[in-house]
Amino acid sequence: MIEILLVDDESYVTESIEATIPWNDLGVEKVYRADSAEAALAVLREQSIDIVVTDIRMPEIDGLELIERIEREWPHIRCMVLTGYSDFEYAKKALQLQAFDYILKPVDDEEFIRSLTNAIEALKDEWEAAERYHKLAYAVKSGSPVLKTSLMHDLVLGRTWSERTVADKLAQYDIGMTVDEPAVLLMMQLGGKFAHYDHHSMSLMEYAVGNIAEEVFADSFAIWICKAPHDGLVMLASPQPSFRHRIERSPDFESLRRRRLHERAESFREQVSRYLKGDIRMVISDWFRFPHGVAQAYRSGLGSIMMSGCDGAGAIMYLEDLQAGHARPVQSIESLYKPPTLIHLLESKQWDAARSKVDEVFKDLRNTNYTREHLYEVYLLMTNAFMYIAHKQGQFAYQIDQSGFDLMHDPSMVLSLDKLKGWAEAMLAKLRTELSASDRYTRSYIIHQVQELVSRDLGQDTSVKTIADKVFLHPVYLSKIYKAETGESLGDYIIRMRMERALYLLKKTNKKIYEITAELGYQNPQYFSKMFKKHYGLNPNEFRDQ
Repeated sequence: MIEILLVDDESYVTESIEATIPWNDLGVEKVYRADSAEAALAVLREQSIDIVVTDIRMPEIDGLELIERIEREWPHIRCMVLTGYSDFEYAKKALQLQAFDYILKPVDDEEFIRSLTNAIEALKDEWEAAERYHKLAYAVKSGSPVLKTSLMHDLVLGRTWSERTVADKLAQYDIGMTVDEPAVLLMMQLGGKFAHYDHHSMSLMEYAVGNIAEEVFADSFAIWICKAPHDGLVMLASPQPSFRHRIERSPDFESLRRRRLHERAESFREQVSRYLKGDIRMVISDWFRFPHGVAQAYRSGLGSIMMSGCDGAGAIMYLEDLQAGHARPVQSIESLYKPPTLIHLLESKQWDAARSKVDEVFKDLRNTNYTREHLYEVYLLMTNAFMYIAHKQGQFAYQIDQSGFDLMHDPSMVLSLDKLKGWAEAMLAKLRTELSASDRYTRSYIIHQVQELVSRDLGQDTSVKTIADKVFLHPVYLSKIYKAETGESLGDYIIRMRMERALYLLKKTNKKIYEITAELGYQNPQYFSKMFKKHYGLNPNEFRDQ
């Protein structure tokens, strides 16, 4: 809603305008009057004025000086001037000072309404443009890591780009790689204590690992590190020009390059272990020309990681050495297939026997010279059993635990025996609880959990999707059961909690409106005011003033 200030030293002029114009029809919420420029400045300091309509000829400070002050201190305010025929030169000066329009005295209501309507529409267009700009700027800023990761995934998964397109994207995303320069690909798996972290904690650790990599490699290599498409991290490294120029004429160029890379990789591992208390395994590809050899390097590295054992945490392996080695014999996990199978035990609801079966499988796996492929085999077979029993009971597995059945959500499950065992035990317990307890009890627990999450955080990241992610349910399913249980949609509940928080902050604190707006996760104070008025019939300033 719009707020307007009318300024004229002849008070009957502003009184007449205030009384005769249909303000509500124009979308004007409040009209203020001032009989001098000084009084107008006082109002501007206290109120959220959008448009000022001022006379030109006034004592002490005239309308032109007032417009200049407003332009300096409140550049978002639209200014219009009232002028007589004899003051037309002043009106032209006002327009030069960025006044939106001028209105001749005596004021004609229809002319005033036309000018004011144009000013209001221009103001709203400006607000909308500013809102779009801020959303775009926020999206670009917050989305930069996503864009970098997306480009990396495109390259390692074999999408073909022209060199010019790749170069443009590298510059746009501020990535320090150069097209057609030699590069090497490092594929990293986080092990040790990292294997026990949840998805959110692992994401934080991966971010910290990336920061350490940038510090360690910076003196000799330009790097680009991000989440890999399948699991772990992937990093491209290319020699810095200064380092390359020092060694490129040496007959031992390749050995010097490998030695420096190995030194930095060892230092990187050591610092990750010291500061983050975890281990890193990495496979380093052969050298290639960037970006053409990226996809082949990734495919080769991925295959080598799958075939390599899971007991070498912290090792640095070179693809050329792995491919030159001899393949070791593969062992099978007999207990996984020995009757009674897990799927039969679940079907007959022998929960204790099913838990013993899971323990037996992981005991055998621990005694096996297992690889990641073995872990993946166990994951697939157990997922199949869990899904079968859930479907037989009339439920989708993702309704019980969305993240537990999606390796894209947490790929690290197939990197660690302990983590996979913990997942299997947790999924078995969830199935037992979900399929044995009453549906009403389970839903009530979810509603309580959701309300606790909303009450703890009402910031910008709080939405139906983020809440659904935290309780590991699909947003559509969560919204459905929340509405069924409470009679109120989850989105409306979040808005209501924000408005109640806003009410408290307005009553009990001296925070500015824009500070409250930001705290509650809104981008635009005008939109927040609109939502507040919709709920309470007053805008925030009116509520605070009453």
